[in-house]
Amino acid sequence: MADIDANTQLALPGSNLITLTHVVYGLHAFSAIVGLTTAAFVVTAFLTGWPSIIAVVINYVKRGDVRGTFLESHFTWQIRTFWWALLWALIAGLLFITIIGIPLAWVIAVTAGLWVLYRIARGWISLLSNKPMPV
Repeated sequence: MADIDANTQLALPGSNLITLTHVVYGLHAFSAIVGLTTAAFVVTAFLTGWPSIIAVVINYVKRGDVRGTFLESHFTWQIRTFWWALLWALIAGLLFITIIGIPLAWVIAVTAGLWVLYRIARGWISLLSNKPMPV
């Protein structure tokens, strides 16, 4: 039987799953930072970079292993970050097609990039404190 955290009433995950979750945050962060240091937007680097794509695949493959632990909320947080960022990037891309929508597309892309950076930082900080994410 798994140990139960007295504060959250959730099963305590193994250290290998906590390490894996750190790796996934690291992969997402690497992709986002590439967007800061290159001509790419943060959101586009986050969505199209191999590290982030690998991280989302890991999230889906290992989701069952973290079910019932506080890490489940982190996996959900990471998956939702990816899909919402994709939605905002698609909206920005559609607006960019029109000449009149280009300024709004830039605003959406930059805002989505900042939002991605915030979500990665907030999630990783919570993980370092062994706290679940609000989902």
